[in-house]
Amino acid sequence: MSDLTAEPTPRDLQAAAWHTRLSQRSVTTAAIYEFQAWRRDAANAKAYAEVEATWDATKRLANDPDIQAATAEALRRRPTRARLRRSGLLGVGPFAIGATALAAAVIAMVATWLFAQSQPAYETRVGEQRLVVLKDGSRVRLNTNSRLVVRFSPNERRVILSRGEAFFEAAHNAARPFIVEADGARVRAIGTKFDVRREGDAVKVTLLEGQVRVGQADHPSAAILNPNQQLTVTDAGLTAPRATDAREAAGWTAGRLTFHAAALEDAISEVNRYAVHRIELSAPAAVARQPLSGVFDTGDTNAFVSAVALEFDLTTTTDPGGGIRLTPRPSAAGG
Repeated sequence: MSDLTAEPTPRDLQAAAWHTRLSQRSVTTAAIYEFQAWRRDAANAKAYAEVEATWDATKRLANDPDIQAATAEALRRRPTRARLRRSGLLGVGPFAIGATALAAAVIAMVATWLFAQSQPAYETRVGEQRLVVLKDGSRVRLNTNSRLVVRFSPNERRVILSRGEAFFEAAHNAARPFIVEADGARVRAIGTKFDVRREGDAVKVTLLEGQVRVGQADHPSAAILNPNQQLTVTDAGLTAPRATDAREAAGWTAGRLTFHAAALEDAISEVNRYAVHRIELSAPAAVARQPLSGVFDTGDTNAFVSAVALEFDLTTTTDPGGGIRLTPRPSAAGG
């Protein structure tokens, strides 16, 4: 179901009916062959996989009052027999289902909707930050242009950073570990403060307080981070933990960007993460790699541009769209 807030389509109901039929104690060989033929259609296979995954994730909620109430309402408004017959859900053949099976199918659809509602997503635009307090009391601050999906369950607290950067203050709960996933990287904590940032194909993890275990979804190897340590996760594996000033690394949460002998071009890239109007440096490599140190306010592009233009003798040009171009100032001899 691509839109979980929409009414189930005939294909969704067929998938739910097949799931109900195949879950019975006795399934005929003919039914299995019919199911295999139905699932050869890629769209049918996708619909069935969604129902199967959702049912596995929500079957423990079958007796939940919310699901029971929603199911009763869904059954009250269920399609007429004529509509079900046109959809292939009543009558003879693999979709001949009775009231019990129909109820189970509707429960699967309702569970899908309820499960989706319990998995909130949060995001920010360029230059925006957002503080989110999760239902377990954990606090998450999203940095510029970031997106986070929450997938809590009774056994664990899992969140997925699909874009950008976030700072986590995980509430302590030894029975339900706090897990952050980002592009294959997996950070596991119980109660701690840490930063996770996606940079292209890499994920950078920085620890401020507590302890976290960093690994990859499909690899057994992992590393333990202690306070003021940082590592990077790529497809090639994990780097060794390295010392860092974690509070400076997470300074963006207080609206600060701190540079210590950073290459000018790297500092510009960092400032551009917060800038609606981007800065472009058009200069030789010798200038682009000049070291820059200083503390700047996130989002204050003009102050940063003024400082680096003065420091590196650059000329600023603003294009009609608001973008800023930095170029070396012509020397007196060249002018």
